[in-house]
Amino acid sequence: MSVNLTKGQAISLQKSDGGSLSAVRMGLGWQAAPRRGLFGSRTREVDLDASAVLFAGGDPVDVVFFRHLVSDDGSVRHTGDNLVGGAGQGGDDEAVLVDLQRVPVHIDQIVFTVNSFTGQTFQEVQNAFCRLVDETNGQELARYTLNGGGQYTAQIMAKVHRTGGGWTMTAIGAPSNGRTFQDLMPAILPHL
Repeated sequence: MSVNLTKGQAISLQKSDGGSLSAVRMGLGWQAAPRRGLFGSRTREVDLDASAVLFAGGDPVDVVFFRHLVSDDGSVRHTGDNLVGGAGQGGDDEAVLVDLQRVPVHIDQIVFTVNSFTGQTFQEVQNAFCRLVDETNGQELARYTLNGGGQYTAQIMAKVHRTGGGWTMTAIGAPSNGRTFQDLMPAILPHL
């Protein structure tokens, strides 16, 4: 059963039998919003990019995005760049796979961001979501829906962080501006 997360809400990544999840997928989906014009409505392709920034003690130590598809330790992997979106309400347009058992012990947080590489604002996007899936069985665990548009070009979506002996996911949902994850670093830091 999936949980629809609200901004700031957290869920434990423990299985119902008390065990811990071993691998998760953070999926991102979106569609270009139709725009009204003189000759009817039309859509313009929007290139959103998912990134995962790995932190150790508040310091960024690695990143996975469309130009660096696998973390240096191999525990986090991006499935590839989607330049137009389109899944929106269904499957993932981009995904980041995290093997929680292989994440080095010094990594305590993984922050997931989305940004408009082409600089279009979220007013031009609809049906955007980020979801967490148990990669071992395909079950959706949680979903955070990006509601409304906005004059911003990025969003700090969620983070997966260590708590006790396991992991927790927290929906952040903070709008920001930037075309790349590097542009978002000052906005990410307050959420660690």
